[in-house]
This record gives sequence, C-alpha cells and structure tokens, in this order.
Amino acid sequence: MSTDTVVDIDLVVVLVAALWGAATGAVLPRAAYRFSAPTGEAWRERCPQGHPVQGWLGPARCGQCAVGPASYGPRTASLATVTALVCAALAAATGTRPELAVWLLLAPVGVLLAAVDLKVRRLPDPLTLPLAGAALVLLGLTALVPEHAGEWTTALLGALALGAGYLVLFLINPAGMGFGDVKLALTAGAALGWYGWPTLMLGTFAGFLLGALYGGALLVARRADRRTAIPFGPFLVAGAFLGVLAGAYAA
Repeated sequence: MSTDTVVDIDLVVVLVAALWGAATGAVLPRAAYRFSAPTGEAWRERCPQGHPVQGWLGPARCGQCAVGPASYGPRTASLATVTALVCAALAAATGTRPELAVWLLLAPVGVLLAAVDLKVRRLPDPLTLPLAGAALVLLGLTALVPEHAGEWTTALLGALALGAGYLVLFLINPAGMGFGDVKLALTAGAALGWYGWPTLMLGTFAGFLLGALYGGALLVARRADRRTAIPFGPFLVAGAFLGVLAGAYAA
C-alpha cells in the first residue's frame, strides 16, 4: 500500500470521527440539562418553566413555553463542536486500530459528564458506573481483535489502581474530592491503563495539573478562595483524553 493511500485512509478516519462527534454532541444538550439536577434528584423532570421534559436526546427546548420553543441547558453548537474536536483528535492519534471504536463511544459520554459537573458539581451514577463497566467490556472485546495496540490486563489494573487512588483522596478530604470522581476514575484508569502504566501516570498528572491551573486562575481573578470547591470531573476527563492521545501516538 502506498504512502498516499495510507494518508488518505487516515484522513477519512479523522473526518468520519469528526462527523460522529458532531452528530453525537448535537444530541447531548437535553441529557446534559436533565442530569444537571439539584442534589437529591436523579435527573430533572421539567423545564425551567415547569413543563414536563420528554426524552433524553436532542436539543434542550420546550415547545410548551409561552414565548416560542424556549431553549435551556448547554448550547447544541458548543457540545457538537467540542465532541467533534475530541473525536477527530482521538482518530488522528489512534488511526485505524480497533480501539478507536471504543474511544469514539466513550468520548461523547465524557463530554456529557464534564458538562454536567461544570453545571452542578456532580457526576451522576447512571452515567459513571455503567461507563466504567462498558469501558472494560469494550476494551476486553477489542483485545480479541488483531492489530490492537494495548493490553486489557493493564486496563483492568489501571481502573482498579486509579479508582483506589481517588478513593483514598476522597476519604482524606471529602470536601475536595467527590465520590463521583472516584467512580469516574475507574473509566479513566481503564482507558489510560490500556496503553500502559506510563500513560496512566501521564494522564493522571495532566488531570491534576489542569485542575490546579484552573483553581489558580480563579484565585488570581478573585473569583474563588482556597476553600472554594471546584468541579474536578472535567479535568479528570481532560487528563484522560490527553493521556490517551499520548499513549495512542506512542503505541
């Protein structure tokens, strides 16, 4: 196969991944709104004006509101753009290796979790726990496919190790680390562990570094003090994303 053909195939994979990301990101706003519920509620049942919200996928709009179809929740264009960029980057790093299918399935849920945590500083169990199980099952199936570049054993151990590490941090300082972060760490550990322990350490460090930079920026801007809690889920997701990119490029 010529070099030009390989380049063309890689470009097609990136474009298809970007389209997948845009399509899946475009249907996330309603789910993001419904999961951004106050503490004690599993999800929102009504729009801000009190009308029942039907379904989980699609734009967050209410046709029953008095002034036209009122929009609420995150913007469709924003979620679609972010998810498209994430999926395209993963495709560029992974190429045609079979684990790309796993990353493309996990990525929209990661974007959704980050959006919810930014809004209400909470990571809902209906997303975090199934995501961890799905990641391990999908990576286990991928390990059976030729030409994969990772190891399922280290993915499993990575999930357990990172989950245990976050659990220790939660027990030491529950105000600074939520239990939702502990459950999300299982998925991050599985994805990072797939490419080995160095990738796991890199992705973990990246998450904490991004969180520290964000907290420092808030302090400098005087929008928070040292006791202000910040949502860590987006940085956990971002660190895992950067680690997977590095691991995929190095594989």
